[in-house]
Amino acid sequence: MRILKYIFLLVVLALFATTVFVATQKGDFDVERSALIKSPKSTVFNYVNDYRNWETFGSWKKDDPEMEFYYPINTIGNGASYSWNGSEGSGEMKTIAVKGNESIHQKTDFSGTISDVYWTFKDTVGGTKVTWRSKGSMGFSFKIYSAFKGGANKVIGTTYEKSLANLDKTLDYELKTYTIKVNGIVKKLGGFYLQQTINSKISNVPKNLRIMIPKMIHFFKKNHLVMYGKPFVLYHTFDTAKGITKFSVCVPIKDEIFISEGSDITAGQLVPFKAVKTTLKGDYSHLKEAWKKTFEYIAKNNLAQNTEGSSLELYSKSIEQVANPSQWVTEIYIPIRSKIAVVYKPKPITVVPAVVTEQPAPATTPDPIP
Repeated sequence: MRILKYIFLLVVLALFATTVFVATQKGDFDVERSALIKSPKSTVFNYVNDYRNWETFGSWKKDDPEMEFYYPINTIGNGASYSWNGSEGSGEMKTIAVKGNESIHQKTDFSGTISDVYWTFKDTVGGTKVTWRSKGSMGFSFKIYSAFKGGANKVIGTTYEKSLANLDKTLDYELKTYTIKVNGIVKKLGGFYLQQTINSKISNVPKNLRIMIPKMIHFFKKNHLVMYGKPFVLYHTFDTAKGITKFSVCVPIKDEIFISEGSDITAGQLVPFKAVKTTLKGDYSHLKEAWKKTFEYIAKNNLAQNTEGSSLELYSKSIEQVANPSQWVTEIYIPIRSKIAVVYKPKPITVVPAVVTEQPAPATTPDPIP
């Protein structure tokens, strides 16, 4: 028994000594990794700039399957944030500054390990050079963890390397895998809805949708309202010459609701209309092509767009249901006019009576008499 006590004491002393040694070590770290992402710079930047996409390329989810993510209303650009909780700890990240298509500065706190995170994006041969850097100070638990795993540079660096490789694969597959099907002429049903309307550059529509749709969903949850269908967008004006559009993000409701004056959320009603429907399965970056194919169908079939009505995009499966862009489903409805029945009246025909000249009857040979 005495030997066991000595062994136990030695183990305790060893653990204590190790703890003291680790705790007194310098906790600062500066880790950086770069990779070539074979996608355009704007595509890579916009994808990284939205925290909702991090689940699709971050290696930490695979390393910790129990990890859960929590998203606020804003997950894009300045002030955006998200948080997580897993078996190895919890954390949160917030975006401090953004320079469009160039850089992102973030602040993160992972179980007491505080760091500044920097992303830079540069055009290069074959795609975009992405540099991911983290600079900060380790908390006590991370000091111990990294000490047994080869140091902070190895732990963080390996995570960054795996995640950047996933980012390249994700963008290459998820954003480039899509299908477009023109369904033809349909009757779009109507109903009541709540909406938020803005004027926007056409190029900024995808970015604004990623912000406005979650905001509308949050409004419904906050006010205990029931969504009576999938969110959709009404395009009221679409000026391609000036590159500006006016659109509304709408969420269907069962019955009409009256909103108090002064609110940026208003009520509306969609009247049923005849439309040409097109279904896009894939990322929103392919919507331009989907719209083009729809207009080509209208022209090919001698149909006429109803310019008095608003075109519509309905998001039957979006980022709210599935993180993978290749699985998103968007329905496009372009209103058309009903064909006017044309009654063809036969042209009057002037009948000229034929002049008949009386001719003598031809001579006939009588039948022989038997």
